[in-house]
Amino acid sequence: MKSTPLTQIHLDLGAKMADFAGYNMPIQYSSITEEHHCVRNGVGVFDVSHMGEFIVKGSQALELIQKVTSNDVSKLEIGDAQYSCLPNHTGGIVDDLLVYRLTEDMCNEGERAYMLVVNASNIEKDWDWITENNEFDAKLSDISSKSGLIAVQGPKAIATLQKLTDVNLSHIKYYNFVKGSIAGISNVIISATGYTGSGGFELYVANENTLELWNAVMDAGKEFDIKPCGLGARDTLRLEMGFCLYGNDIDDNTSPLEAGLGWITKLNKQQSFNGKNWMDEQKAKGLSRKLVGFTMAERRVPRHGYLIFDGDDNEIGVVTSGTQSPSLDLPIGMGYVTLNQAQIGNIIFIQVGKKLMEATVTKLPFLKI
Repeated sequence: MKSTPLTQIHLDLGAKMADFAGYNMPIQYSSITEEHHCVRNGVGVFDVSHMGEFIVKGSQALELIQKVTSNDVSKLEIGDAQYSCLPNHTGGIVDDLLVYRLTEDMCNEGERAYMLVVNASNIEKDWDWITENNEFDAKLSDISSKSGLIAVQGPKAIATLQKLTDVNLSHIKYYNFVKGSIAGISNVIISATGYTGSGGFELYVANENTLELWNAVMDAGKEFDIKPCGLGARDTLRLEMGFCLYGNDIDDNTSPLEAGLGWITKLNKQQSFNGKNWMDEQKAKGLSRKLVGFTMAERRVPRHGYLIFDGDDNEIGVVTSGTQSPSLDLPIGMGYVTLNQAQIGNIIFIQVGKKLMEATVTKLPFLKI
């Protein structure tokens, strides 16, 4: 397994470790529930250095990213970030990702620069896909192995990090970023993003400075009872917000329209993109299935792969994600169901072993913050 710059810290803290996307990653330190509540109510810190980062620059960098992503990159100003996906030729999703428009000090005149942040499990796959589609004057570089990434999440994230920087963090709008100095470390991308729904920042830093930054953040957050958090809490936090997890809720065989990601799928943007014709046709014909959220009537957690039935015992779909929601104290899940069963309030049934257990289709997000 690969390591991040913080692997030894996790081991020293006694974290429960596991293989995730080929990396030795912390799943939990104390308990998933405790770490979850820490982020919802205070501040928690995640090591997400396993994520992949690509730099794309050149006179046609915009054209390349417009071709391979579903969202409209032309709308990005310097300092903006954008959630998007990489569609394949048949409307499925190669990966979901963030696109950052960087300053142009690293470019020649007339060029643009972007950073793409991709899922750890898809780094090689995404690199090959984007490279295959690069018929433009655009240069790609994979800086994943040189980059550390720390997510500082929760309502006390600003108060924690403001101690460490002169950058006015309250002025950074959601899905915006600045490059600045933090904890005496220069050239850190301070991004008002995260996959928890509780606010906070993601800090992109050179590998060799990641441990120093982690220690500084942990010290600064002591008065707020800051805690290190693992991937277990990251999963419960994102699921309460109805955020998709690649490999569970979205993959090469799910379209962004089915997954409720029409808002990042700009079918009318000026430049066409991979899979657009397929998605145009899907939209014209109408969806046959849709990703929905649901809550369980009984205290049994739905699991990925469990089948979903209607009231007449007809199979109508499959569970993609499920957990016991720490904030709501009830089991929640997401799954694809036929369109006629996707209405809010509809009763469906999840197959748990030999039993069919009642659930109610629920509007996303589960948690209103």
